[in-house]
Amino acid sequence: MRLWTSKEAETATGGHSTFEWQATGVSIDTRTIRPGDLFVALKNVRDGHEFAAEAMRKGASAAMVSRIPGNVKRNAPLLVVDDVLAALQDLGKAARDRSAARVVAVTGSVGKTSTKEMLRVVLEGHGSTHVAEASYNNHWGVPLTLARMPADVRFAVVELGMNHPGEIEPLALMARPHVAIVTAIAPAHLEAFDNIDGIAHEKASMFRGLENGGSAVVNGDPPASEILARAAREATDRVVTFGTSPGNHHRLDHVDVMENVTIGHARAWRTPILYKVAAPGRHFAMNALGVIAAVRELGCDRAMAIADLVRWQPPSGRGTREILGLDKFDEEMTITLIDDAFNANPASMAAALEILAKSRPTDDLGRISQGRRIAILGDMLELGPDEISMHSGLAGLADMHALDEVHCAGPRMKSLWRVLPKSQRGEFTESAEEMAGLAPRLIDAGDVVLVKGSKGSRISIVAEALRNMASSVHGMSGEDAY
Repeated sequence: MRLWTSKEAETATGGHSTFEWQATGVSIDTRTIRPGDLFVALKNVRDGHEFAAEAMRKGASAAMVSRIPGNVKRNAPLLVVDDVLAALQDLGKAARDRSAARVVAVTGSVGKTSTKEMLRVVLEGHGSTHVAEASYNNHWGVPLTLARMPADVRFAVVELGMNHPGEIEPLALMARPHVAIVTAIAPAHLEAFDNIDGIAHEKASMFRGLENGGSAVVNGDPPASEILARAAREATDRVVTFGTSPGNHHRLDHVDVMENVTIGHARAWRTPILYKVAAPGRHFAMNALGVIAAVRELGCDRAMAIADLVRWQPPSGRGTREILGLDKFDEEMTITLIDDAFNANPASMAAALEILAKSRPTDDLGRISQGRRIAILGDMLELGPDEISMHSGLAGLADMHALDEVHCAGPRMKSLWRVLPKSQRGEFTESAEEMAGLAPRLIDAGDVVLVKGSKGSRISIVAEALRNMASSVHGMSGEDAY
């Protein structure tokens, strides 16, 4: 289906095309480009202009460039603009202007992506839905998401992220949401902010982008809930809160966290509701409650949304559970891997450790008769001057005491490793690469293993090392193994 014509893109960006073209998609990466895509030659680590010729060879309908690359054919269809990033943002704004979709924007220190994906599941049951890929939530990710949005979709979900002050509001003004959700405020990106109140003010700036008559859906629990509520009330008369505190419009009363499911018991505008997600985690129950509140603000069927929520599962690297075989001759010789290696701060680390603490290992399987709860933890990044105390403070979490072994990788995690009881203290390595080399000998059949850390800590390679070990045992590719 046609997404952009050369004339439409020229009007949106102020650029000019060397030849007429039509695009069915928009791409910034030749590794994932599809035939018919408009290739956008952004500058990042590498200059996208260097890849324009490759994009054409892979079937791109045109390339958006600020200069004509020397390696493209003379008859290549190009959209020439003054600045590629600015033009992508203009293309996103134009896509938003022409769309009649009901738009939901999601931000927060934790839970953005899970909430976004829950919204995908429940809104698809109500009509065609366009949702941001991966964590495309920054100055190029948001306009790319909008530029990819078909004009005739009924719903769109956009994720807004930030690392520094002043980043959220421009994204919100671009997305112009009908419903804006703040999932939670927690210590994250404190390198760029004086305190958690600064984070709350930045997240709350999203409400300035609300469409007239739009709704603000706000986590009403401390910390910083009043900052969010005040900013929301300044932007709209429609402010809806959710959380565990009395007075929230949607109040989570009780959560049952089990091996593979979480059940939330809540009240929505005084109406008792029971809902379920197919993944363990108290934080998932809270995110789901925010989704239920947003669905109501969109005018959708709440009962249908609650029924559909059970189909949601966390995206890869955000708490997914996998069973990995350790013996090709004995199917019972397995471990459970909880891969939560995409993001980490004290709040999300506490949530992940609670899931591990509630997991049930299997006894009498491996060389060690008792199955264990094992955490392999990488550094939490961008926490500011108190980062060392935030790492060592994890030792005081109640759920930490339920773990059998804790292995730590990275200079920041060393502060946790040092204060752990000797009975729990596992291996310490300076890097995730070193820990990945040790990983196969740290586990045994029956264990439940959590791998958790910030993406930049590269702790995900430990999870991959465990998968590769299982794949080699089974004698098949990772894709076939699961």
